[in-house]
Amino acid sequence: MRIGAVSYLNTKPLIHRLEERLPEARLVLDLPSRLADRLAQGDLDVALIPVFEAFRGPRSHVISDASIACRGPVWSVKLLSRVPLESIRSVSLDEGSRTSAALVRLWLRRQVSVEPVWHRWSIDAPLAEVDTDAVLIIGDRAMQDDFPGWSQQWDLGEVWRQWTGLPFVFACWVARDPKWEALLGPALEWVRDQGLLDLESIAQREAPHYGLTFERCLAYLRDDLYFHLHESQLEGLRLFRRMSVEEGWIPEGNELTCHGCELA
Repeated sequence: MRIGAVSYLNTKPLIHRLEERLPEARLVLDLPSRLADRLAQGDLDVALIPVFEAFRGPRSHVISDASIACRGPVWSVKLLSRVPLESIRSVSLDEGSRTSAALVRLWLRRQVSVEPVWHRWSIDAPLAEVDTDAVLIIGDRAMQDDFPGWSQQWDLGEVWRQWTGLPFVFACWVARDPKWEALLGPALEWVRDQGLLDLESIAQREAPHYGLTFERCLAYLRDDLYFHLHESQLEGLRLFRRMSVEEGWIPEGNELTCHGCELA
């Protein structure tokens, strides 16, 4: 079986002991948007992909309640700006995840009444080269507190919570064939549970790779992120999907099921 996972720090608790639990699996690490493309092309059987990508697929099945979510500030998804919020006229979007791009577009359009010009920001391009008023920055390169030259920043996990009162779900384990829920769902939840038990050792191991202190790395994994899909997370997921349909970004008829229930 071919399993794809996001190549960011936030995925580590979900794959920490995956190869021990599923020795027959081949684990592939890649960018979120690329994983979704590979899943759609049949190169992967199951992948941890951004929820927006799951919405776009014609038949997507969430096969596990292990996920990447937040219930407030998430620290690794931010909008940086050189100008006041209402003065933003151009935004560069990190190409790493279309979910975060959709989230910031919804917020600026529906809450701030700002309709900027959108630009693509390559995953390989340095922040210093961005010349737009604002930039969406996600994942590992967002995990710091100060960004010289950018006078303002907003944490999009916090923005969503203040706006809707709900958690936000960034990524889920998704398959095109529902058979994988029975075959892999319990194993992926076991891996998640073991990862949560081992957060301190994960933080100790990973912190140097990301230029973080052990304490900050642990706080990010333990406090900023949430790795379950409970009813409140599903409610936030349904709202995000409904807004995306209303904007015309995803087809209304696309099915997304979770444990056999359609997330419409």
